[in-house]
Amino acid sequence: MDSMWWLATLALAFSPSPQPNLEGLMSRVAEEAEILRQNAPRALTVETLEQRALMPPSRFRPRIGKGAAEPVKPRLMVREIISEYSVGTLKESASNNLVEFRQVISVDGRRVQSEEKARHALSLGVTSPDDRIRKRMLEDFARNGLVDLATDYGIILLAFSKRLQENLDTALAGEAQVGTDDAWVIAWKQRDTSAGMLEFRGNQAARRILQGTLMVRKSDGLPLRIEARSEHDKILDEATVDYVLSAHGFLTPVSVIFRHVVDGQLVTENHYRYEPFKMFSAAAEIKFTELQESPSGTAAPPAKK
Repeated sequence: MDSMWWLATLALAFSPSPQPNLEGLMSRVAEEAEILRQNAPRALTVETLEQRALMPPSRFRPRIGKGAAEPVKPRLMVREIISEYSVGTLKESASNNLVEFRQVISVDGRRVQSEEKARHALSLGVTSPDDRIRKRMLEDFARNGLVDLATDYGIILLAFSKRLQENLDTALAGEAQVGTDDAWVIAWKQRDTSAGMLEFRGNQAARRILQGTLMVRKSDGLPLRIEARSEHDKILDEATVDYVLSAHGFLTPVSVIFRHVVDGQLVTENHYRYEPFKMFSAAAEIKFTELQESPSGTAAPPAKK
């Protein structure tokens, strides 16, 4: 009797979970994307970027001795950039899509500007009537020696809004574990570049079709992780974005890992980490507001329309 119970328990433990309704899961994801869209422009955080990049060999080479005969190797460069980070719209953009804004605070431990000055610059960027300020922000970010920048991965969840899901092919792709959570895996692929990821390389900008996997919590369909990749001309760009439910009731990125691979070799790895997001009352004059609690002691829900 005991052996039969044990076998039944094993069979139950290893039996596949009932397949979920894909349409229902995607609808849940779209709901979280909409809540993020409404709340992200009122949020601010500190972003820490650690970049590890292979750079061309030093131009100096010994002319004599053992070093002269050794092959020249690329140099590994490690940089740490700390920035004030926010999300806003470009007012001249016809799409009025949300984009990332950054203002560098320190580079490799060297202070560049105060947090107050960075926040003021962010408020100007968010309310600017044209996109020149954002362009200057990106140029300033790259001026600190960073290479292979890719932007807007932190808010890639917005690509799964109800409207943009019309540009996606999706399919159930199994199960996974994300931290301590059991998750459903959904494979996705964009049909065209209209909602693709904006990529900056030198003075060039391009949008790339993305594909990857979306992992949602089994218990409630909450998006936990988005993996994305694009391939072109022997170049592979891939990113893993982890989300956490903030104290303010909407999903925010907690980390982004971006890898740039050329001809099978990892050239650049960017690791972005985000502190808990704070809310401010207005873009023009950033004032942080304390999280209000309801009479029951729970956090007040995020803004919805």
